[in-house]
Amino acid sequence: MYKYVYDISQLAQSIISKYLSNFQYAVDATLGNGYDTDFLSEKFNKVYSFDIQNEAVDNYKKRNKENVVLINDSHEYFKTYVSEKVDCIMYNLGFLPRGNKELTTTAYTTIKSLEEGLDILAPGGIISIAVYIGHEEGMKEKEAVLSFVSKLPKKEFGVMVHYFANRDNAPLLIIIEKNIK
Repeated sequence: MYKYVYDISQLAQSIISKYLSNFQYAVDATLGNGYDTDFLSEKFNKVYSFDIQNEAVDNYKKRNKENVVLINDSHEYFKTYVSEKVDCIMYNLGFLPRGNKELTTTAYTTIKSLEEGLDILAPGGIISIAVYIGHEEGMKEKEAVLSFVSKLPKKEFGVMVHYFANRDNAPLLIIIEKNIK
């Protein structure tokens, strides 16, 4: 088994743990099964966690995390629910594992969400985007997100892409870091 070349969610968590300085507010843009929300709730004072699926939100409520605000709405509406500048935003794009594969994040809502996310991201903050491309919408999202991040002004944002060069249809991880200024 590999240590570094293994799981992009764990890689994202490692980057966040090592390179962030502030741990006040975070957003999990895609709650899903709650693994990123669990990670964020252990590190941050307050976590906003979004999902459009009632099932995901209801399942997570059972964990009774006092510093997690669950939001049963699309991540494209960050500014409706989040008034603070956030230090971190995590995305796991695609569908809910073991859930309805017809319900996926979409290129349109993800780009809208990223636009709002960049506005609420604090200087020095990090956005991690795990893009799963093993389905049709995932390929569309990959192209849209890569196009979007490649146009971000380099004086304001650093962007790095991690991907498996020797695996077919493997996920990729995009990290956006906002300049401290």
